[in-house]
Amino acid sequence: MAQSKSNVLTVNYQSKDAPQTFVRSLKSTGFAVISNHGIKHSLITKVYNEWKKFFASTAKHDYLRDKGKQAGYFPFLSENAKGYSKKDLKEFYHFYLWGRLPKGMSNATKKLFKQLVACAATLLQWTEEQTPETVRSQFSMPLPEMIKGSNRNLLRIIHYPPLTGKEEEGTVRAAAHEDINLLTVLVAGTQIGLQAQDLEGNWHMVSCDPGMLVVNAGDMLKMCSGGYYPSTKHRVINPTGEDAKKSRYSMPLFLHPRDEVRLSKTHTAKSYLLERLEEIGLKK
Repeated sequence: MAQSKSNVLTVNYQSKDAPQTFVRSLKSTGFAVISNHGIKHSLITKVYNEWKKFFASTAKHDYLRDKGKQAGYFPFLSENAKGYSKKDLKEFYHFYLWGRLPKGMSNATKKLFKQLVACAATLLQWTEEQTPETVRSQFSMPLPEMIKGSNRNLLRIIHYPPLTGKEEEGTVRAAAHEDINLLTVLVAGTQIGLQAQDLEGNWHMVSCDPGMLVVNAGDMLKMCSGGYYPSTKHRVINPTGEDAKKSRYSMPLFLHPRDEVRLSKTHTAKSYLLERLEEIGLKK
């Protein structure tokens, strides 16, 4: 177990004290880094390589998003962070297990999706077990039950193209934001750039070690826990120098409850998701 200046802990997924260490990090920072998780680096590399070819092809425009289902390809400058008017410098693809993969892709993406969901489900179980009873009593149901049968779990494959130097002033690869869902499990990006904000407002670079998974709490977990778990701001900054000429790829898995799960007195998972999708420009 290691500790960074931001107090984000690195958790050995196989260790006996992993549940306690993970939840301690999640509670204090909203983030944790997972090592020894069992997902093969070769699988992650294969998935990245297949999607790199996809984003480099014109065929991507044949898979434009289904606006109702939020599935498929989202072109460059599709999304803005909540509270920001300028669009992020990225393009991405939303893949659900019930959705379609682009023609010619192997089943590697589906395999990785399932392994990430299984890991996220374990982390959510740890969170349930390590949450104080006074907080658990606020849940409408145990956390693991919230995701049973959910069709909202989402793998977002993101491409941040090289910078041209002609970008609109003030635009960034991903403006500061919190995630919508319960937990996010992020496969290490291909380049550095992801930063998390600590409770004092300072920004810290997050590891992109290929053997690690980065996990953070989302707004839904914050909401259903009555604010006990923080949903930490994070962002992807624009690179400089030679790195600005390189693409960056990233793959977060967003763990979502079923639509009807009640998060608070005012929101179900579906009503909150739709509200947030409007705020970030993905639904009108």
